[in-house]
Amino acid sequence: MIIQLIRQQTQGKAVRGQIALPFDPNNPLVYPTLENADFLIAPGTYPLRLTWSPRFKKLTPEVCDVPDRAGLRFHLGTKPEHSQGCVLLQPEALENLDEELFIEITDGSTDA
Repeated sequence: MIIQLIRQQTQGKAVRGQIALPFDPNNPLVYPTLENADFLIAPGTYPLRLTWSPRFKKLTPEVCDVPDRAGLRFHLGTKPEHSQGCVLLQPEALENLDEELFIEITDGSTDA
C-alpha cells in the first residue's frame, strides 16, 4: 500500500502538508505534517518500515532507501526545529502507521 505525503505550504523553515492513509479507499485518514525546509527528503517513493529507534527507544516508522540519508523517521513534534529530515506527525497518525508501507512524497508547496 502507498501512502501519500503532499507538501502544501512553506513559511520560513516550516513546511506544512498532509499525509493520507488510504486504509479505507472510500474514507482515507488525513493528518497534518510538519517538516524542516532545511532538511527535506527529496520527492519520490520510499519504503516505510517499522524499525527500532535508538533515540526514541521504541519502534517508529523509518523512511528507508533515501539516497545519502539515514535515520529519517516519522515522530512527534510541533516545530520545524524538532526535525532534521524527519516528518513530524500527531500521535493519532503515528498510531495508524503500524505496518510496512511505501510513502510517496510530492512537493506541491507554495510560499506563504
